[in-house]
Amino acid sequence: MEFFKYTKTFNFMGKSKLAMVLSIVLVLGSYVLLATKGLNYGVDFAGGTVIQVKYDKNAPIDDMREKLKSNKLFDGASITEFGSPDEVVIRMKSTTASVTVDIGDVTREALSGTGKYEIRRVDIVGPKVGNELREKGIMSLILATIGILIYVAFRFEWRFAVASIFALVHDVSIALGAITLVGLDVNLDVLAALLTILGYSLNDTIIVFDRIREGVSENRNSDLADSINESVTRTLARTTLTSLTTFFVVFTLFMFGGEIIHSFAFTLLVGIVVGTYSSIFVASPILKWFGFSVKNYHEKLAKKAQREAEKERMRAQYESGVM
Repeated sequence: MEFFKYTKTFNFMGKSKLAMVLSIVLVLGSYVLLATKGLNYGVDFAGGTVIQVKYDKNAPIDDMREKLKSNKLFDGASITEFGSPDEVVIRMKSTTASVTVDIGDVTREALSGTGKYEIRRVDIVGPKVGNELREKGIMSLILATIGILIYVAFRFEWRFAVASIFALVHDVSIALGAITLVGLDVNLDVLAALLTILGYSLNDTIIVFDRIREGVSENRNSDLADSINESVTRTLARTTLTSLTTFFVVFTLFMFGGEIIHSFAFTLLVGIVVGTYSSIFVASPILKWFGFSVKNYHEKLAKKAQREAEKERMRAQYESGVM
């Protein structure tokens, strides 16, 4: 189904320098935030305790803070609403020193007199486990990137692979900068969102690259910039519809999915916007800047076809008994 019809080819490459300046500013700004403010690791990666408490009315957060001060176990604990005013989450970076101590019972004792409530969830992650999860999370991102590099290099050629990796690093860097800016807790949900961004952005980029390769193969005399403009224009309808529908679904999760999925949805929202932008204005121009030549590409195709023809000729001779 075609929703958009074009009577001209849009000059995306003409805006590539301006787009690259914007990308450099955003990426460098993200790195500055990461270096100065740093990521706020959640319990999954830093270790600690999360306690979810639900009241039968609005939670008395100020009263809860005063009550928790009486127990040193809750030193430095933060109390935040969890989706609604009657439900809160207590986060602290400490854990009980003894396995015989039930943190739920300790919390009930500390919060006695604050109203009628129930403890819905208690999650405890030791610092050693948190460090291990963080290391494995970073390793998963690195391995995913290396796998993508190998796949794209095998399917296209090394310049396409390098361009796609630049685009993926661009997307993840800006997403991490946005997470740092708003102060979200980095946990397993955020890691899952970052890996999803890698796949989503790569899918967009591969579709554009596939169309560029097809356009270059059809017209050996075309300029690469013209082929990129035509290819991106022809995929613009698909890119727009896919990105918008995905964005609206994730935005719905962000608005109505509750606190438990808030970090995941926010990270994906940033990734969808940045990933769509990078597949058009980052990956394709980098392909040109790395010296991809239409002439050399056709020479490579001709040599490949010659080798295939020679193999077929030798196979035919062998089958006919002629050596």
